[in-house]
Amino acid sequence: MAIQGPIPVTFGQVFPHGCFAVGDVEPVKDFEASTNGRFVQARDKQTGELVWQIPVMDADPTLKAAQKTVSVKLLGAVQPVPPAPVAGVPFVPVEFDGLTITPYVNGAGRLAYSIKARQILAPRTNTSTTKTTSKEAAAA
Repeated sequence: MAIQGPIPVTFGQVFPHGCFAVGDVEPVKDFEASTNGRFVQARDKQTGELVWQIPVMDADPTLKAAQKTVSVKLLGAVQPVPPAPVAGVPFVPVEFDGLTITPYVNGAGRLAYSIKARQILAPRTNTSTTKTTSKEAAAA
């Protein structure tokens, strides 16, 4: 098979409606190396970089409540810092660069995805990709 390892994807493919950070960036525990009273942070198997995670809420209005929150793993030598909160918004809107997904079968025997990213940032606004409505197109 030509696809080996994590599959590169764009932010828009994973979160077409955007997403919001709903927790803090925290280190991921290496359960095999950690012992009672001794925490060892996980390292990515492909890159060897430290693994961090942040819970995010998918803004897709069609998702059921149980499907809305996912954890995105971040790779880096230092703890990533999410963007600053936006005044008047209860959650911090975020985007990710360098996204990959890795499908796996979870403990319940269902297909699931591990989402990893290289960078967390504030959402970008790109006016050049703004969609034009059919009425606006007809008027032009």
